Amino acid sequence: MTDGILLDISQGLARVTFDRPASLNAMDFPMAARWREVAHQVTSDTSVGAVILDADGPAFCAGGDVVAMATSGSSGADVTATAEAIHDGIRTFVDAPLPMVAAVQGAVAGGGLGLMLTADYVVASENARFVSRYANIGLTPDLGVSTLLPAAIGQRRALQLLLQDRMLDAAEARDWGLVAEVVASGDLASRVDEIARFWLDGATAAFGQATRLVRVGAGRTFAENLADEAVTIGAAFDTPEAKARVAAFAAASAKGRS
Repeated sequence: MTDGILLDISQGLARVTFDRPASLNAMDFPMAARWREVAHQVTSDTSVGAVILDADGPAFCAGGDVVAMATSGSSGADVTATAEAIHDGIRTFVDAPLPMVAAVQGAVAGGGLGLMLTADYVVASENARFVSRYANIGLTPDLGVSTLLPAAIGQRRALQLLLQDRMLDAAEARDWGLVAEVVASGDLASRVDEIARFWLDGATAAFGQATRLVRVGAGRTFAENLADEAVTIGAAFDTPEAKARVAAFAAASAKGRS
């Protein structure tokens, strides 16, 4: 029983896969709890150096499973508790020094936007479509959308998606900065694997700390960010990997000057 999310950890790579394709990978109550559990498991595993977030079926994620909520007799308090569980998972991933790449296809709707933007780098299939539609059913943004969406594309464009029945195709999403790349549907999995392997084959810890500094820095003062940068680069400089890479860079620079 997966409760809608599969997890595979192998050779430093964690693959988190939404697995409710019949419901467009919309999050119901068990899936929300599973998301939080997976986030804590992945970020506490010291063998993990990179994360892939992807989904089974024709859609990446249609947000929260409103149908399940409406037919289960749930209250507003139940919905709040579910959102808080998902938020805990999002925050856990975002705050961790682990680079994450998302592979998105088909529909990315509502809270699916926030789940997608949990990733530091997003690759979209050419058939991907992005839409809010919270207000269409009388609901308000959740799953980090009110913060992560304007951080990605700016406040004005975020409001265009939230206040109009606007749908972006993959090319528009790339132009807006919502996704980093658009690839052919058949190339999505291989491209995302390539990106994750680049991180794992390189200075993995440095990539992870870069994502953490950028993400966490958005909610702190400039002085706090500068202090964190100074401590982080000093700690990195003392690692064996950095010492080897810095020495190789210095040797190559000296050779180039001679």
